[in-house]
Amino acid sequence: MPKGHIRDDWLFPTLEALLSQETAGVLKSAAQDSYWESAVRRGFITDDEILTALASRFHMKIANLAIASQQARELVPESLARKYRIIPLTITDSALEIATADPHDLDCERTLAFATGRTVKMSLASPTRIMERLDELYRPENVVSKILENVSANYDIQALADVQAHDDMELGAEKASERPIIRLVDHIFAEGITSRASDIHLEPEEGGVAVRYRIDGVLRQTMVLPRAAGIPLVSRIKIMAGMDIADRLRPQDGRARVAVNGVPIDLRVSTLPASQGEKVVVRILDTRATVLSLDGMGLRHDELERIKILLQMREGMILVTGPTGSGKTTTLYSALRQIQTRGVNIVTVEDPVEYRLQGVVQVQVHEKAGLTFAAALRSILRQDPDVVLVGEVRDRETAAIAVQASLTGHLVLTTLHTIDAASSITRLTDIGIESYKLAAALKGIVAQRLLRRICPKCREVWMDPIPDRLRPWIPAGTPLFRAVGCDHCSQTGYRGRMAVVEVLVSNSEVERRISAGESVDRVADAARESGMRSLWESGVSRVIAGDTTIEELLRVLEAPQETPAQSGRKPSDSPSRSANGREGARGKARAEPQESPAPAALHDAAFELLDDLTPAARPARRHATVLLVEDEEPLRRLLRELLEHEGYVVLEAGDGVLALDEVDRGAPDIVVLDLNLPRLDGYGVLSHLRARPATSDLPVIVLTAKGDEASEVRVFEYGASDFITKPFRPRALSARIHALLGRTRQVD
Repeated sequence: MPKGHIRDDWLFPTLEALLSQETAGVLKSAAQDSYWESAVRRGFITDDEILTALASRFHMKIANLAIASQQARELVPESLARKYRIIPLTITDSALEIATADPHDLDCERTLAFATGRTVKMSLASPTRIMERLDELYRPENVVSKILENVSANYDIQALADVQAHDDMELGAEKASERPIIRLVDHIFAEGITSRASDIHLEPEEGGVAVRYRIDGVLRQTMVLPRAAGIPLVSRIKIMAGMDIADRLRPQDGRARVAVNGVPIDLRVSTLPASQGEKVVVRILDTRATVLSLDGMGLRHDELERIKILLQMREGMILVTGPTGSGKTTTLYSALRQIQTRGVNIVTVEDPVEYRLQGVVQVQVHEKAGLTFAAALRSILRQDPDVVLVGEVRDRETAAIAVQASLTGHLVLTTLHTIDAASSITRLTDIGIESYKLAAALKGIVAQRLLRRICPKCREVWMDPIPDRLRPWIPAGTPLFRAVGCDHCSQTGYRGRMAVVEVLVSNSEVERRISAGESVDRVADAARESGMRSLWESGVSRVIAGDTTIEELLRVLEAPQETPAQSGRKPSDSPSRSANGREGARGKARAEPQESPAPAALHDAAFELLDDLTPAARPARRHATVLLVEDEEPLRRLLRELLEHEGYVVLEAGDGVLALDEVDRGAPDIVVLDLNLPRLDGYGVLSHLRARPATSDLPVIVLTAKGDEASEVRVFEYGASDFITKPFRPRALSARIHALLGRTRQVD
């Protein structure tokens, strides 16, 4: 074949030096269009070996094709990029960097320089990878088509909402109505729905767009799409959900409805601008997969009976609590179905309306139009309702109206985000509901979580010993199971979920303690005496019954520190300081793990502590208990080491709410208190301590960086026993603690 037909004839001398004489002769006679592609295709040499040799010979760098920018792509037309087989990488005001397999192509250099008005800089890449990258940059639908080649079309999906004609919707350089993009979105939706996913996540990453399904509460990644397909993919979903496809800088919410194999499915779509692009989450609202029945929630018989007792009430407030994704909405809708059999007028106010219920008036919150939870609730009460469902209590106004409605003859069902049942009481009092009103209105609280069910087809007996911290809760010899994984459960070992609940039913003693403003622990003690079991106890019972595993239980719930006997103690066994504490454990903080704050830059006090510590032994004190309240974890750790070295027992708290909790639980002899604290500052902690009879005389040393006279005066006005400014000397702090404790004992 004539030599002129080989477009990279200049490359042969380089290849000849890398190959044997015989192989080079075969290549020269067999090559038809390109020496490079022929040599690699026949296995004579690799792309990397050629690139390394060329980079060394011509003193050029090897291109990183992943950095190809959108600005460079938009400046270089696809026709020029394909004609000269180049990838536009980066662009500045004066230069354009390209990737090429032919650094000798002067015509390419001149043409691009003229077309862009910039100096052209070249780097090296293999011709095969250049052609693949061209498709990814300029024709993402081709890449999507390749992905779809192996997808079996065993479903029929169509959008049911009336939307604008997609074929005319221009998306910049691309169209979201291209058939491959439509097929890809349909496939993602259909696959998620048939896989029992509750949510579909499309997350832009540096290497592409990750598609994840949340199945049984756990995210599973199924595919990674090329980055270039991200914008058309998101735009297609936005069109289906009735969103503004041109606005990519603000979060948006929308709804869509599709039919999969003839079955209508509602979708709730949410977008969020992120650093790598827009993230999309699609909530699948499939009434077939969601059993809106209390009997179908997998509750134990005693738990189900306690909930049914609450639903027999004709007035009052019933709360369902738990974190996002714990099944609160499903529980509420199941409760409405149970109540609906009484022939009552039910009205709901929700944001958003997730499931449409026959025979129930459902109101969608629209804050832009002024239809908030509180405004809707006022209007609902004029519609002669028997039962009112409030999607969520978010502020004092909504809570006050809901409580008032429950006190005037209506049954009100609503949700809160708290960690357990008793914590809801503190949450409502914190936002401004009077204790006596709450005590009269509250009929019961259901706190819940969702545990994955172990797959019955592949589960195996668990032979390992029970962890030490679980032995008090699980009787010896109890047969337990472990998850294995099979085709039935998609190799996860779990299939389906069940609810574990903590049901607090109000009685006269619970009502009295709420009205008196007693601590959360005291209210919980009264509820336990009337039969309430904790979330942990409910979860352990499901492990013992073989419905789930220890690993799943520990994934969702935290094992309590107390043994079963301690957790069921009588109220009289509680520390004396908590008996009269109005704020008590402060509800929300009672069972939360104490996460250390992010390490901040330490001030000089921390370094002074290190310098001042000496290995000399100090006389041991009586084992007095000191509570350290400091939000900087490194400084708190140093103070703890100092005080333990002095012979003290040390408790710690990272914020004001946790400090009050530790005072109730640990009954410290003295408190070292920082002023600048999250959630509740030092002044607030002092106010609460001095307002309680049991802690009114508790010694408190304020430790603060505010050394001005006004701060010092204010601290003593709030009832501090002593005042130390940062930086401080360790021995001075130790001496002050010792002196205050000595004075306290003399008074006693």
